[in-house]
Amino acid sequence: MANKFEYKYQVYKHLQANQAAIYAEVRKIAEEIGITPEMKGNIGLTGAVSGCHGLLSREVDKAMSDVARRVIPSASFDEKIRDLVKSYYGDEYDAALISTCEAGLVVSYDALFVPPTMGKGEDYRARYLAPYERHMHHQGAYGKPFPPRYKEVVSERGEAAGEYGVQNKRAYNVDTVFVKPAGAQYDCHGIKYCPCPDLLHVDGTATVKKFEEIAARHADTFAGIASLAYDTPGYGYGEKKDGIPVLQTGLSALAAKYDVPYVMDNAWGVPFIGTDIRKVGSDVIIYSMDKASGAPTCGLIIGKEEPMVAIRRCLGIHGGRWGTLSSHGKAAHVGFDPGKEALAGAFAAMKILKEHPEISLKAVDDLYKICLEEFELLPSALKKGWSIYKSTNSLAVEMNYGDTWRNGEFGIPVFSMEDMYAGSHVLQNCMSQMGLVPTIAYDGNIYISNGIGNLDEDGKLIELPTRLSVRAAMKSVEVISRYAGLI
Repeated sequence: MANKFEYKYQVYKHLQANQAAIYAEVRKIAEEIGITPEMKGNIGLTGAVSGCHGLLSREVDKAMSDVARRVIPSASFDEKIRDLVKSYYGDEYDAALISTCEAGLVVSYDALFVPPTMGKGEDYRARYLAPYERHMHHQGAYGKPFPPRYKEVVSERGEAAGEYGVQNKRAYNVDTVFVKPAGAQYDCHGIKYCPCPDLLHVDGTATVKKFEEIAARHADTFAGIASLAYDTPGYGYGEKKDGIPVLQTGLSALAAKYDVPYVMDNAWGVPFIGTDIRKVGSDVIIYSMDKASGAPTCGLIIGKEEPMVAIRRCLGIHGGRWGTLSSHGKAAHVGFDPGKEALAGAFAAMKILKEHPEISLKAVDDLYKICLEEFELLPSALKKGWSIYKSTNSLAVEMNYGDTWRNGEFGIPVFSMEDMYAGSHVLQNCMSQMGLVPTIAYDGNIYISNGIGNLDEDGKLIELPTRLSVRAAMKSVEVISRYAGLI
């Protein structure tokens, strides 16, 4: 079924028109490769997404059950988590557990980037700098977009159409200055046909220089830097020195030069094993503990003690007004309280990551091996232009096919984040039709991790559901590519 298209938007128009046929085909394939009715909906390619969370280990489950019927002050868990973080990162670092990673971003930005609204005199604006990267509607949506050309990109991504969807996220008198990394491309793709960040060939050193120039341009309002804390080429962090992305260490140095905070969003990362705040030099790093860390739904903030004082005070856990070392009470952001069970479960998960990292590292090694083996089953015509990378930060495997579009050639269809939210992401829809909980796969970047149906109660990988899930993803790529006229 080789179709010839003159323009790439025509490829996506054809895929849109043939969605019913594509989904019927992949459902049949799911049966052929051995995905049983019992498996459907119970296996997947991700540790957790916001709408479907991974399964807890026996140890984490027990920790939560043990406290459910006991009277335990929440402040005692705050201190245990604090002690655990300090025992690894050092006494100059501190921590706070929060309801979600997104809540951690809200509190961190509110505490560190937002100008005061009280006191005499005129109000002033503040600007923080952020790369135009993936997930920018998280770390980049808390200020008014600057330059103005980005206002609709931010409002579309994960929000209601137009500006009203993000007005509640935007902080008072704050702007987000977006910076395109050097070497990045933003070609339009997908049925929604929107710019898709292609970050495989980001030049970290050159990007830092761009940030330096733009920081100088906005020096009078420059209040901080925000970025992801990921470590893979598909997210723009492929250039490394001593194993650390040079873009991240460069942004850290720039923030230090201007004496402003550098906040990192590490939603898919894990503490102790992944991106090390000490080596990067950033001020604050925030985790979604239910994604890769094996914890119940909650977020974790780790940072240098000085900025963490402001953050912990916002959460009501930095001591009472009458003078105590710690507390767990009312404050500006008490609505982000994680609750006793989350505190207990997160602490248990963190202990496992710190004391037994080999469990998680072995599971991602096994996953990587399976991904490589299943990739080899693709038709030879589809194998050129892939980059497959194992992330110890996210305990994930990144399968990026952005380079299939090089040299003016049409490649494997890419779908945008806007497609994901609009329900027109054909690749993710294929995975769902086959019975999988899909992972993030927009911008030509398939991010595969353990957690939904493929780990046992001790965190060890179960081969059959893992292999079937990855095989289903590769079969989906093959079917879509055939309809796109590539084979």
